[in-house]
Amino acid sequence: MKRQPSGDGPSPRRKRFWFDPRFAIGVALIAASIAGVIGIVAAADSSVLVLSARNALSPGERVDASDLVPTSVRLDAAGSLYLSLADVPEEGLVITRPVAAGELLPASAVGLAAGERLASVVVTAGAQLSASIEPGSSVDLWAAREAENGEFAPPVVVVSGATVVRLVENDGLVVDDSGGAVELLVPRARIARVLEAIANGDALSLVPASIPVGR
Repeated sequence: MKRQPSGDGPSPRRKRFWFDPRFAIGVALIAASIAGVIGIVAAADSSVLVLSARNALSPGERVDASDLVPTSVRLDAAGSLYLSLADVPEEGLVITRPVAAGELLPASAVGLAAGERLASVVVTAGAQLSASIEPGSSVDLWAAREAENGEFAPPVVVVSGATVVRLVENDGLVVDDSGGAVELLVPRARIARVLEAIANGDALSLVPASIPVGR
């Protein structure tokens, strides 16, 4: 009868994991080389996404994002001269000069769509401006015409709800007693009336259209 092998015999030797430091160093060098190449390529690629015209565009034509094609180009410092997708408002833009099909769209070749109904004009108020009048404020423009006897007629509203673009600072050496010049956005339908009041030397006043919170 054969004897069963005893469990006390020598057990098989386990294989030890082999690790060569030179192998690890080689892998690290390869990884560093690849990362360096990727970094150099990324640094050299200064391409930006700007918009080009899908079709030929004519002055006065309104366009939106669907009429323009994002195009990757290398412009370096000139990139700010051209429009990106973020520069196109929801209401679109109006073309101000011809743009050929496929041409990159310069910022100088477009205007806001609001320009079709609004225009910018600078007026000089005859009275001190309210402290609440600042860029973005809504104001009413009042005008009083001077009569022959040196008195002024009752003031009337020339423009209601005009938007203040900016307060024009006086850079001259002589400071007058007027309230200062203010650039306003007014409806184009009222431009002629505003220019008439300015040309006639009417006394102009700006009145806030609302009372700001916390004033």
